[in-house]
Amino acid sequence: MGSVDLRAALSKDGFVKIEGFFTEDECDSLRKRILEIIDKMDISKDLHTEFTTQASKQLKAQGSKDYFLTSGDKVRFFFEEGVFDSKGDFLVPKEKSLNKIGHALHALEPIFKNLTHSLKVQEIARKLDLKKPVIVQSMYIFKQPQIGGEVNPHQDASFLYTEPLGRIVGFWIALEDATEENSCLWFIPGSHTAGITRRMLRAPKGEYPLLKFIGEQPDYPDNEFIPVPVKKGGLILIHGEAVHKSARNMSNKSRHVYAFHLMESQDSHWSKENWLQPTPELPFPLLYT
Repeated sequence: MGSVDLRAALSKDGFVKIEGFFTEDECDSLRKRILEIIDKMDISKDLHTEFTTQASKQLKAQGSKDYFLTSGDKVRFFFEEGVFDSKGDFLVPKEKSLNKIGHALHALEPIFKNLTHSLKVQEIARKLDLKKPVIVQSMYIFKQPQIGGEVNPHQDASFLYTEPLGRIVGFWIALEDATEENSCLWFIPGSHTAGITRRMLRAPKGEYPLLKFIGEQPDYPDNEFIPVPVKKGGLILIHGEAVHKSARNMSNKSRHVYAFHLMESQDSHWSKENWLQPTPELPFPLLYT
């Protein structure tokens, strides 16, 4: 897809699917490395953090401790609901317990770093006319069989807010086939043109919980969403204001994904109220090398 066509498609629908972006070997290399990371996972029970997108639970789980808020320059582990017993011990194999790992794989893990900065990713960014893109976060998402949690309708810019808007692009790469059966993404085409109505903020110092929402999330009619299945190695580009969701994975198949977000940093302001902040140890790295 040429530069004009790619920009036009993203501008029209708020998302673009590109099949065959990563090779099977590239996908398998990320999956192999993540299993090695999980095998060495050693996290104290008091830091067990469940990840959910239901607002009240989200504030309680992610907003109750610094573990989530300080994960922007680290590789940290976030779990599905209901995978621990009352003592904090695993009820399922630990490799089946995780919701996601984030948020600095792109900087701290060489295999992830190399693929994130690969020439083909840079080529996509240039086709989108990004002048000075930086990588703000990365995630490995598991969507575990039978327990992979629902992701409610949302806009990435509600969490990764910039001024002006329209400076965030998500790269969502399927490391396994993502189908309707194992909970592919669903989008409302054209929904990126209406701005955002809700933001998640860091609470002022000394307040609790550590996160809060302002504004209201609309009730989006189910019939406005369309499924966007993609095969292993496929890429979905996501405009920061595009409304998207995924259902709970009730199938027996996982749906592993590597995702990261770029911000056009030229003439942009990253909100200091965002949960995610650059640090002296890890300023947002430039994509172009």
